This record gives sequence, C-alpha cells and structure tokens, in this order.
Amino acid sequence: MISNKKIEELLNKGVDEVINKNHLEKRLKSGEKLRVKFGIDPTSPDLHLGHSIPLRKLKQFQDLGHKVIFLIGDFTARIGDPSGRAERRKPLSEKQIKENMKDYIKQAAKILDIKKVEIRYNSEWYEKKGALFLFDLTSRFTVARVMERDDFKRRIKEDIDIGVLEIIYPLMQGYDSVELGADVEVGGRDQKFNLLMGRRVQKKYGQPQQDIITLPLLEGTDGVRKMSKSYKNYISLTEPPLKMHGKIMSIPDTIIWKYFKLLTDSPPKDIEDLKNKVQYLRILSPKDAKIKLAKEIVTIYHGKKAALAAEKEFERVFKEKKLPEKIAGVKIREKDLSLLDLLVKSGLASSKSEAKRLILQKGVKIDGKVQNDWRKIIETKKGLIIQVGRRKFAKLR
Repeated sequence: MISNKKIEELLNKGVDEVINKNHLEKRLKSGEKLRVKFGIDPTSPDLHLGHSIPLRKLKQFQDLGHKVIFLIGDFTARIGDPSGRAERRKPLSEKQIKENMKDYIKQAAKILDIKKVEIRYNSEWYEKKGALFLFDLTSRFTVARVMERDDFKRRIKEDIDIGVLEIIYPLMQGYDSVELGADVEVGGRDQKFNLLMGRRVQKKYGQPQQDIITLPLLEGTDGVRKMSKSYKNYISLTEPPLKMHGKIMSIPDTIIWKYFKLLTDSPPKDIEDLKNKVQYLRILSPKDAKIKLAKEIVTIYHGKKAALAAEKEFERVFKEKKLPEKIAGVKIREKDLSLLDLLVKSGLASSKSEAKRLILQKGVKIDGKVQNDWRKIIETKKGLIIQVGRRKFAKLR
C-alpha cells in the first residue's frame, strides 16, 4: 500500500521546486518504480552536511521502493561544473579525482542503504566515446540556449572568460540522464540549469523527460556562504562526534531552524514549538536549541551513545573550561621551535601566516597561557599542550 503521506513529505519537505510536480506525483501514486538519479563530481574528498540534503531525499525515494542511482562524475570532474562560479575551475588530474572519490560510497552509506543503490561512474560511457559523439551532442543545441544560465550572463557582463569546455559541461551532465534512463533527478537549487538540461537532452535523444527536484542550499558554519570545503565552513559526514557537536554549536542563531528542517528527522510541529520557546516565549535560549540540534545530528551519524558523550565532553571543555579527556598526540623531533613552526608542525595551523594571524588574535595558548609574541621560541618538552581557538588541541609526545 502506497502511503500518500510519505509521498506528500517527499515532494514538499525541504524541497525548493518540483518540475513537473503533478506528473511526478501521479507516477509515485501509480506504484511505478522510478529510477532516481543524483550526480556528484569528486572535487573534494569529503561529503558534508550540505550533501546530506539530497542524500536524505534519495533515502525517502528508497524507502518507497524506488531505485536510487548514485552517479560519480569522475569524467566530468575533469572539466568542472561552472554552476555558481565567478571564474573558471582549475582542472583536476586523474590522480586527484581518484583520491577524492575513494571514500564517497562509504560516506554515502551513512544515509543510504548502499546495498540497494546503483553506483555508476560517467567515465563508463565517456571514455568509450569519441569526437563524433561530441559533434552529435553539441549539434543538437545552440550556444544561445546554453548561455542562458545566470553564471555565464554575469561573467559576460563582468568581462570574465568562459571556457568552451564549461559550455559543454551541462550538455554532458544532461547526457548522463540519457545513459542512465533517469526518471527523476535530484540536486541543489544551484543545479537547476543542469537538471533542466537533462530534460532537454533526453528529449533530443527520444527519451521521456525526467522530473526534477531542486533542494535548498545549506549555509556553512559562518551562516553566510553555502557550505563548502573551499570556504572552510563545512561539517563533514565523517567528522568525529565531539568535533561535529562543536561545529554545530558554533553556527549563528539565525540558521538553527534551517538546520533542524533540512538535516534532522524532527517533525515540523516540534521544530515550530521549539522555535516559539526560544524566540517568543523565551523560556529556552538559542544555545539550548543548538544543544538539541547537535545531539540529533550527531546521533544520525554516530549513534545516541556517542552523541551523549560528545555533549558531555563539550560542556566539560567549553563551559567548565577544562581540557579534553583525549588530546591528539604530536611527535616533534626538534628541542626548540619557533611558535609559528610549532603551530604548523602540530597541524593546528595550515601555514606560518595563518599561525601569526591566530597569535595576533589571541587565539593560541601554550599550557593554558595566551601567547602574544609570534617570534617566541618554544622549548618542546613532552606533555606540552597547545590550544588554538576553542576546539583545537595537541599534546607533544
């Protein structure tokens, strides 16, 4: 028996737009088993909470008995998706792509029943096709149609170059839907042009046009830009429990409710009740809401026991100002090191310039004492504890 309530939730909860909603709703209610595509280019090694939004939508399809296709764009990653880009992407090498995607399936399995997922790579077909295929594909479309996308219009206006490969990219992503026989494609709001192109390419090749579901983009921990590794504002799906809890606690109050809506299984009524208690009745604080949010999200990816332990440890370290029970050990060979080198070698700063900035911002402590002099030489004795910000610690061994 098909649940109309589940279909309604699939089409509405955390959804930006459905094209064509009436058509897709009829197919879902008919009991037809659909092929639901989600594609991702391996441009970085981590899947993060932003990626979890389409993955959770795919899980809803999976729970209704539909076939989920997890497509890794290992070939199209060599071109780079121009969506939302103000400039051309630097091309990735084959080695970088392989390194980036090696754990994608394991990470996606945190949300999907991976044994029932059809896992595909678009190199399967593109590496077999030659120039004649490319001539055929591009001959079916005009440059004017491809240049309709907002990203290209903006770059033309600002006199920023657009690569020929960038123009071809949406056609190739669209052709993926032809190869896979996709009935539905899911993606972020910024992918709308590419998803619509999938419909157009299918039509040109005589296939029924896929329905599409676009989903909201998730702001990162800065609360402003979309979650992305390049902005260093992301929370990966493999983040350790305490670190995941801490990062969620750091988000601005303005995006708490969006995180609840898109990243948890909390019923809308419960979210609204909590929001009222925080914003209007003021019987709870935003911090109380974030503690609940962090607990729910950490539970999804690490289990209830780990979530409770992370909450307890977070309170101990950040409220009671105590050191974490477990601090990663770092081996340093030199007897003396400059403070800048020590921060870099211990992995607490990515460069000397970042280390200097952290020190000037009074964000560095050695054995609990704030460090003000970036020129300082440190005696690297065993057991020395280095702290950067509120959440990064290292212990010399």
